[in-house]
Amino acid sequence: MPFSIALSGLNAASSDLEVTGNNIANSSTNGFKSSRTEFSDVFAVSTGGVSATAIGSGVRLANVAQEFGQGNIDFTSSTLDLAINGEGFFVLSDGGSQIYSRAGAYNIDRNGYVVNSAGQRLQVFDPIGTSGDTFNTGSLSDLQVSQTEGAPQATSDIGVNMNLDSSDPVITAPFDPNDATTFNFSTSFSVFDSQGVEHSATVYFQKQASNDWDARLYLDGTDPGDVVQVGGSDTFNFTFDDVGQLVSGSGDLTGTEVVFDAKNPGNGAADLNFTMDLAEVVQYGGGFTVNSLSQDGFAKGKLSGLSISDEGVISARFTNGQSNALGKVALASFPNPGELRQVGNTNWAETFSSGQPLVGEPGTGSLGAIQSGALESSNVDIAAELIKLITAQRNFQANSQVISTADTITQTIINIR
Repeated sequence: MPFSIALSGLNAASSDLEVTGNNIANSSTNGFKSSRTEFSDVFAVSTGGVSATAIGSGVRLANVAQEFGQGNIDFTSSTLDLAINGEGFFVLSDGGSQIYSRAGAYNIDRNGYVVNSAGQRLQVFDPIGTSGDTFNTGSLSDLQVSQTEGAPQATSDIGVNMNLDSSDPVITAPFDPNDATTFNFSTSFSVFDSQGVEHSATVYFQKQASNDWDARLYLDGTDPGDVVQVGGSDTFNFTFDDVGQLVSGSGDLTGTEVVFDAKNPGNGAADLNFTMDLAEVVQYGGGFTVNSLSQDGFAKGKLSGLSISDEGVISARFTNGQSNALGKVALASFPNPGELRQVGNTNWAETFSSGQPLVGEPGTGSLGAIQSGALESSNVDIAAELIKLITAQRNFQANSQVISTADTITQTIINIR
C-alpha cells in the first residue's frame, strides 16, 4: 500500500512540475494565462462504512485551473498590435469556426485581411456608412483592408469668415476682374469636382454704397464664361446694418446662404452645385481680413495607414486627410471562462461548461477597452512560479523517499528467516 500511495504522490508532483514548467516556459508569451494544479485526496471506504482507523489511499489531480487575471500592457510601434484592458476576448475566425484569444499581434495578409500569426481572421462589426458612428452589432465579419484609394468628394458647401472694411470707398467703375481698381477686395480658395479635380475659385467684392456690397464668384479664370451665377445673375448683393451685421441679400440668398447655379467644370465631371454660408461675414473698420475659408470637397487619396480608437473603431487614413471606418473590434465574454478549452496558439474554444459567448462592443460591461500599439504580456509571476517549482521538486523527492523506505521494509520482511 505505501507504494501506491507514494506513486500517486509522485504522479501529483510530476503534474505540478509540468504545469509550473509550462507557466515558466510561456512567461514571455503575449496573451498567455497561467494555470495552477488543484489536488484532492483519495480516501478508502469499506463496505461497512468509514472506520476511525481508515488510512487514505493517496492523492489525485482534481483540476488544472486557468487564471485569467490581467497581464501587463506593453507598448509597441505597430498600430495593429492590440491589447484588451478588461475581461474580454478577441473573436477570431478559423476556417469557419470561432475561437477566442487575448493575444493581439495582428498583421495584414496578401488579401488584405487582418490576421494573427496562424492566419486566423480578426472579427469586427461592419460600419453603417463610413463615418464610424454606428455599426451593425447583429453580425460579425472578417476585417479586410481592401480600400487602397479614398474616393474624392465634390464641394457642396463653402464657409466664409471675413471682415469687409467699412471705411473702403464706393467704387462706381464697371467691374473688371483683371483691373484691381474696379473692386475693393478679392480672395481665392480651392474647390473640387466629382472626379476630385481641384479648381481655383475667386470671390471679388465691390462696394456699391454705404453698407451695400456686390460680390462675384469666378472659377478657373477671369473670362465672362468663368463666372458662377446666382439666380441667373453674375452678381449677388448683400447689405449690413449700422453695427456691421449682415441683414439682407439679393439673388438666392436664403438666410445667410448663397445658392449658386450649377456650373459645368468642363472636364467631364458632374456639374458643381454649392452654397456659400455668409453667417460669419461682417463689416467693420480696420481693413479687409479673411479669418477662414472652408469647403467640404477633397481630391482622391491613397491609403496612408490605420488608426484604432479605444472603442475599437478601425479606420483607414488617406493622404487627402480623410478617413473611413472599416469596422469595430468585437469582444466576447463567457459566464465561466475558467472552463474554456485551450486549443493552442494562445487561443481558446467554448465548451458546454464555459457557457456561450456574449459578444459586444469594447467599453461595454466588463469587456474592457482596446489599446492600439500595445500587447498584453503573460500574467505569469516568475518569482511565484520558481517557489512552486522548488515546492513540487521537494514533494517529488519526499515521495521518492517513501518508496525507498517502503522498499527497504519490504526487503527486510522478505529476508526474515
